[in-house]
Amino acid sequence: MRNWWKALAIILLVYTVIAGFLIEVPKQVILYESIRNLYFHVPMWFTMILLFLLSTIQSVKNLSSGSIASDQKAIEYVNTGIIFGALGIITGSIWAKYTWGAWWTNDVKLNGSAITMLIYLAYIILRNSMDDEQKRARISAVYNIFAFVMLIVFIGILPRMTDSLHPGNGGNPGFNNYDLDNKMKLVFYPAVFGWILLGLWIASIRIRISKIKEQIES
Repeated sequence: MRNWWKALAIILLVYTVIAGFLIEVPKQVILYESIRNLYFHVPMWFTMILLFLLSTIQSVKNLSSGSIASDQKAIEYVNTGIIFGALGIITGSIWAKYTWGAWWTNDVKLNGSAITMLIYLAYIILRNSMDDEQKRARISAVYNIFAFVMLIVFIGILPRMTDSLHPGNGGNPGFNNYDLDNKMKLVFYPAVFGWILLGLWIASIRIRISKIKEQIES
């Protein structure tokens, strides 16, 4: 029964896919049926942010205790988070094409998301440039904390201070204002939990693989 959350993840995601495409959605100007992407695009970002947060926590643990295990968890959370970040950008680009008329626009949140992904890709490059295990863990941990602060700035703060096309940013109403009949919440919240559980599942597998590789090498 210890793997109950994995079964729950599968159930929630199957429900998300089926209900996401079949349940009636509000007919909003410009958005129309593309509003269904809310069940996929937004949870990708929530999952990415949670994984990066968990990675940052592991980096803090590494700095305080020198634990290599924490360093391994930190990098695998980032690796998994980047996957969901890439999916978030892809689904967002598709959504932008059908609502704003272009695959990419000069939107502060879009640009901030791209910059954030580059910052985390640089984190991986930085790690691969060092051979000494302890030195790599310490320097990577400091950079990882810096990267999460930049994520908050580029994705959470700047879009709220300037004009943005995204709902809930730049003076635009959020989806709570669009979804007057609350039908979308019946799918959206299970979708968020489902994708988050999937992200944690993938990260746990990567962490176990990393431990096995270390045991083989030692």
